[in-house]
Amino acid sequence: MNLFLFFLALTIVLAAGIFLWPARRNRKAKPNVLPRPLFKEELAAELGPQIRVSMTRPASGPPEIQLPQKYGVDRMVLLARDPHWLFAYWEVTATKQEEFKSSYGPETWPSTHPVLRVYDVTDVDFNGNNANSYIDLHIEEHVDNWHIEVGEPDRTFCVDLGRMFPDGRFVTLLRSNVVTTPRASLSDRLDEEWMWIEGLYRSIEKIKYGTSSPLIIEELAIRKGALPLGISSPGKWDAGSKN
Repeated sequence: MNLFLFFLALTIVLAAGIFLWPARRNRKAKPNVLPRPLFKEELAAELGPQIRVSMTRPASGPPEIQLPQKYGVDRMVLLARDPHWLFAYWEVTATKQEEFKSSYGPETWPSTHPVLRVYDVTDVDFNGNNANSYIDLHIEEHVDNWHIEVGEPDRTFCVDLGRMFPDGRFVTLLRSNVVTTPRASLSDRLDEEWMWIEGLYRSIEKIKYGTSSPLIIEELAIRKGALPLGISSPGKWDAGSKN
């Protein structure tokens, strides 16, 4: 009886093992797979524009050349801006300041102030003392250029940069070049010798050189004696007359 029960239990265990073995094998073979999402996921980086960052440095070009503020040269330049205005710029070096202090005293530079003296030197060989007239412009201490209103077209000017003492003495540091303002009206210089070009063309025989240049025609006319020498400006001229 005990032997029968033993074989019955063994049979039951074997039957249960045979039945459960495929399910256990499939469970071990299947990996842990997450459930598939219902919607496609998109990252924020995928939604925006794709920007590639280059890690290489751009090639550096030649350095930009900057004009110097000062050149270390004592100079003053005067320009005629228009018929009524001048423009001056200058540079006073430390050497020039030391020369002034050594000549007039170490305390004279701060006790004086800069002045532009504008001379009218029209029709004058200017030597510093023979100007037709002059005006003084009191300027600021640290400026190096100035617009000067003269209001005099067709006039010649020269400008001194200097220091003025409290008692009115003026000492020149720099002197500019001489400039002439342009005219503000039409020229009153008339030439009475205006030549009538058509008269010249009619007086010359037909040219067979195959050219139509007025300069060549004029040169040929001079060679043929049809045009007198010494005429420097076109004027009314009779082709048949000779001077």
